[in-house]
Amino acid sequence: MIEPSGKRRVSKEDFVSRFPSALQQDKLAFDLLDDAQRTQNAEELQCALIVGFTFGFCVQHKDILVDLANAGWHHSHEDIVSALENWPSGETVDALFQATQRVPKYLEFDDNRALAVKAIWAIGKVPGALAEARLVELSRSHDSVLRMNAMKQLERRHREP
Repeated sequence: MIEPSGKRRVSKEDFVSRFPSALQQDKLAFDLLDDAQRTQNAEELQCALIVGFTFGFCVQHKDILVDLANAGWHHSHEDIVSALENWPSGETVDALFQATQRVPKYLEFDDNRALAVKAIWAIGKVPGALAEARLVELSRSHDSVLRMNAMKQLERRHREP
């Protein structure tokens, strides 16, 4: 398929047929994430996340994504929070909670705290006492955005059977 820009668009199936060995056992996304983290290359990280979102993340990606969630050298925090929703566990809850506690310099303009809100909603999807405790803690925040979103998640959790 030719895009209006004149570039040829490649389907997932076509990509996989051209590079089948690269996608075995989710190795491509893992290797790209690992390389980006090791070199602290923000552009490589963005590419690795695109591959992960396109072809899927697996459990082997979790530890790298947890480490990247609060690293200060990149601008992909919201995408990483979205990826962490795949693993509802105590380890990811802590990383998501930490994402609510700081505002990266490149997001200082955002009064709506989109990163923190996304992290709160991700915490809200995690079952268990740790997620509940973190939401309660956030519901007592001095930051009204954090407080309101945490309260919404607590209400949602208590409504659902």
